[in-house]
Amino acid sequence: MAYLELNNLSKTYGQGNSATEVLSNINLSIEEGEFVAIVGFTGSGKTTLVNLVNGLLQPTKGEVLFKGQAVVGTSHERGVIFQNYSLLPWLTVGQNVYMAVKESFPKEKKSTLNKIVSKYVEMVNLTPALNKRPAELSGGMRQRVAVARALAMKPEMIVMDEPLGALDALTRGNLQDEILNIWEKEKCTALLITNDVDEGIYMADRIIPLRPGPNATLGPEFKINIDRPRDKTGLNDNPDFKRTRNAVIEYLMDIGNQRKSESEKEYELPDLSPKNFVGHFK
Repeated sequence: MAYLELNNLSKTYGQGNSATEVLSNINLSIEEGEFVAIVGFTGSGKTTLVNLVNGLLQPTKGEVLFKGQAVVGTSHERGVIFQNYSLLPWLTVGQNVYMAVKESFPKEKKSTLNKIVSKYVEMVNLTPALNKRPAELSGGMRQRVAVARALAMKPEMIVMDEPLGALDALTRGNLQDEILNIWEKEKCTALLITNDVDEGIYMADRIIPLRPGPNATLGPEFKINIDRPRDKTGLNDNPDFKRTRNAVIEYLMDIGNQRKSESEKEYELPDLSPKNFVGHFK
């Protein structure tokens, strides 16, 4: 039995003639401890897929199973790292993380909760900023708070919705390494949604393209046969990295070309002559 299963999953928005099927017949199995990346175009339905996995949305058809049980709502067993940080601006770093921890472990003593907060804030190297509010932090620091908050809930699975997309290259690279270090220490399962092929290959065990919507569905999976820990600077000389990268990009380019050709329709306009309005403006 897979740890996470998506079986014939579809999601439609709207009703009747205005209905749009964003995702169609999605099938995916993720094993415990595995790191899987889904890569796709902007607007391909990636966030909808994340919200279905998290239980924020319910499928129109099919099912999401987590440890064999149907997902019917959110749970701290599945920690989420969003792209937009989702921090409460009036709370400090420590308070933002503490609120999530208290929600996950309501019966624990305050001293125990504070220890959990301290552990994960330290894990993302933000102890000096513990009492600062989000407005006092850089974008990279805010994202690290979001990472700490999600992991402090001690989830059995981390779900990441393009968490590093808005960051500069250096900060993004550093956070990739931090997330990988935490994933390996915590021995949790991970699902990364990204539009960056290199990021997916560097971080994951498998990378799977998401064909663009409407009616988006998953393409073929590409297994990443690169030993961990991975050397980012040496990847460009790694034949497995080159081969996988080229295969994924070629597949995505083919999809993009198909999508472009399907949208390039010619419309014949009626042969109209302008009406003489000269007399109307006197």
